[in-house]
Amino acid sequence: MTLRWIAFIESNTSGTGRLFARAAIDQGLRPVILSADVARYDFVECDGLDSRRVDTDDIEALVAACRELVPPGTLVGVTSSSEYFVATAAAVARRLGLPGADPDAIRECRDKWKQCLRLEAAGVGVPQFHVAASGQAAAEAAREIGLPVVVKPVSGSGSVGVKLCERAEDASTHATALLREEHNERGQLLPRYVLVEQLIAGPEYSVETMGTNVIGITSKHLGPLPHFVEIGHDFPAFLSAREEEIILQTAHDALKALKLGWGPAHVEIRLGSGGPKIIEVNPRLAGGFIPELVRLASGIDMIAEAIRQVSGGKPHLERTRRRYASLRFILAPEGGVLSARSNLDAAAQVAGVVEARMYLQVGEPLSSRGDFRDRVGHIIAVGETPEIAQESADQAHAEVNLAVERAARAETGGS
Repeated sequence: MTLRWIAFIESNTSGTGRLFARAAIDQGLRPVILSADVARYDFVECDGLDSRRVDTDDIEALVAACRELVPPGTLVGVTSSSEYFVATAAAVARRLGLPGADPDAIRECRDKWKQCLRLEAAGVGVPQFHVAASGQAAAEAAREIGLPVVVKPVSGSGSVGVKLCERAEDASTHATALLREEHNERGQLLPRYVLVEQLIAGPEYSVETMGTNVIGITSKHLGPLPHFVEIGHDFPAFLSAREEEIILQTAHDALKALKLGWGPAHVEIRLGSGGPKIIEVNPRLAGGFIPELVRLASGIDMIAEAIRQVSGGKPHLERTRRRYASLRFILAPEGGVLSARSNLDAAAQVAGVVEARMYLQVGEPLSSRGDFRDRVGHIIAVGETPEIAQESADQAHAEVNLAVERAARAETGGS
């Protein structure tokens, strides 16, 4: 049998990348990781995966690497589990004649300002917005929109840099800080403008899709303002028929306006007093372990099906379970060093809990940045009703205790 290869351009660093590679292996594919620095991903060596060092910001270099690394005709797919490289992967796949989304649509969607412009032009509900290339422009935009406003980067993920600003001066200060950053964490150049948006008050949901198929709706829990850290998820969301209809129609209209409809997408929506508003559309699988909640609740493995589609197959999207799944993140209470943790075993023993996990060991540093990096662990629970799943997750979450040694004391050797 001819070996079939799949190329992954870089990887997610929070665990999904490893799951992508394992899903490929389970489907009889041989993954190869193309990366500027493969040492960034410890799972590559641990799992014995093939890798190649490539400048992953250079489309020509990637196309050449794909053509050279395997025998002709044996590369069946190119993709990425990283937000930063989904457009690159789509462009390389298009050049090689392999399955993939429209690279231009992906690229436009990843710029949240251009995304807002497209959605607004198509009549899809979005918050009032302005783009700003300076602190002064952000302050002026905030006054025009009406305070408070949300100031955020036009690219990125995980709520990094997203902040509620109560005053025009705060909008100016935050925008100026964002604009000082010239490169993202992968060394890629950042756009020289930020987005200033109206705050939409109301519950937040996300629609998980594969192509034009809706997999389900997730209910999101957010941490305290001024940040927008996602601290929990429930899948599927418990909604009225009318709420579900409104959310699904809005997501459908958004995907159509953005010319998306191939592969996975994650559409974030708030139900405000002025009707549903798109917070943002991500042309990729959801993060925050939402695909795992989908799998536990419905039996649909979105990671496996994304691999199946990108390698030329037809996704299997039939629901085989009808349960509910809830996740609650364990957050760093403050910055410093994790000096102790307790009751994780007790949390794992709560009825319905299927995973209680910490990402850090005692002695490792904790951050308090107001984004996904504040999450240091999670609890996942399942149940036959949404109430059972949520209560189990909340009960287990309450069991976990963290002790933190403040950074200043750690630096002076304090105990």
